[in-house]
Amino acid sequence: METAKPIELGLVLEGEDARRFQHYLDHPTDTDDGRELIREAAILAREMRL
Repeated sequence: METAKPIELGLVLEGEDARRFQHYLDHPTDTDDGRELIREAAILAREMRL
């Protein structure tokens, strides 16, 4: 029986894409909407643990 090849996960960035992504990792941005989404997720997670 022949088996399927495993799926390779991952992304390789090169050149300008790699530089822009590294800049984002070094200086992440957030928005009011993003902070609200995180706040709501934390509240829901806390409620699910109770």
